[in-house]
Amino acid sequence: MREVTDTKLEKYFDVTKRALNKVKIAQEKRINWKASAEDFLDMATRYYQDAEHFKKKGDIVTAFAALNYAHGWLDAGARLGLFDVDHDNELFTVN
Repeated sequence: MREVTDTKLEKYFDVTKRALNKVKIAQEKRINWKASAEDFLDMATRYYQDAEHFKKKGDIVTAFAALNYAHGWLDAGARLGLFDVDHDNELFTVN
């Protein structure tokens, strides 16, 4: 697949809209910082690997989506402070 179909776009809109509607701010709790950082990095790595897989299959659209998920995990980890990105606000949404 080399183009975003209306069906694919609607699927992603639907999933994201339902997720936005479900999210609630959780109560503060202590976390294992290292385990959380490792989890975020693992998720980013897995999505990156998925992107490579989909690209090899010729499914460019899903590869692109997986790359965005991978970067989203990295960006969220950086924004939360789980990753030290040296204030790189070109690659991440940090100050």
